[in-house]
Amino acid sequence: MKLSRFLFVLLILSMLSGCGDSASTAEEYNPCRMEVMAMDTIMSLTVYNQPAEEGMEVLRKAATRIEELDALLSVTDENSEIYRVNHGGGEAVSLSEETRQLLAEALALCGSTGGALDVTIYPVVRAWGFTTGDYRVPEAAELSALLADVDYTRAALEGERLTLPEGVELDLGAVAKGWTGDQLMELFAGAGVTSAIVELGGNVQTLGAKPDGTPWRVALQAPEGGYAGVLEIVDKAVITSGGYQRCFEQDGVTYIHIIDPSTGYPAESGLVSATIVADRGVQGDGLSTALFVMGREKAEDYWRAHHDFDFILLCEDGTAVMTEGLEDSFSLYGGWEDSPLEIIRK
Repeated sequence: MKLSRFLFVLLILSMLSGCGDSASTAEEYNPCRMEVMAMDTIMSLTVYNQPAEEGMEVLRKAATRIEELDALLSVTDENSEIYRVNHGGGEAVSLSEETRQLLAEALALCGSTGGALDVTIYPVVRAWGFTTGDYRVPEAAELSALLADVDYTRAALEGERLTLPEGVELDLGAVAKGWTGDQLMELFAGAGVTSAIVELGGNVQTLGAKPDGTPWRVALQAPEGGYAGVLEIVDKAVITSGGYQRCFEQDGVTYIHIIDPSTGYPAESGLVSATIVADRGVQGDGLSTALFVMGREKAEDYWRAHHDFDFILLCEDGTAVMTEGLEDSFSLYGGWEDSPLEIIRK
């Protein structure tokens, strides 16, 4: 599972579960909050304008939903569907409808990005130690051998049954939190909630606007610390991948956790972060990784071919790049405030 991507809400969330007192000026919109530990991260959930008991009941259902998805998608839980697939010995394994839907979307993203996102990269990421914290630089021969089994097209999904060849391993961590955010938005809306925000280990997703009707404000972290920009959103997912989030240094060289599936080595794309703003979290989750791997030029080409999302790229040369759909909702901040900001148009 992906760890935190360091996109923070400009809103102080309580560290405790509970609802505010609607009679209090500070708690005017009666927020109900809960934190859940799942998918290797802390998840903060907040719904607004709900009576206390109803609000907490919605959050309890949300927590249960998160736990259900975590149990299905974990790569290390021996009872999960993904674990059974990865250890299926090349035999077909039946999937639940939920896992099948997510996998189908993930494979479609792998295809549309030309493999810049590849959900079978897990053995390579593990070899670098990014899944365990035991960091190391694998030998070229080891990476070459592992890359022979990195190919999303070899994941044969037919109906509800998935077959992986021996040696191919699946990890949906690149899309799991985004998918979870989508499921939570559906749950909230179905319960009559009209204003909510979740922070799933750094993935931010919102339902509607803030309870006062204004846009939510989220901040992009700068690689050097502090914030690089502020973004206003309504009913959107905002998800960032950055090379500074998880990395290690060996012999004076810094190695980041975002692996290029074409080489098996950390991506060298000229970017320090890629932020996706999309209607759906699963799309934003997958594309934040893919566009980081692609780099600026290919990311622009991909956006022009699809343009059903927006992006913000922070480049190694100190330039910021954003698509035209964010022109009125994003501004640079802090140490990046005077940086060149280029707008990409169709």
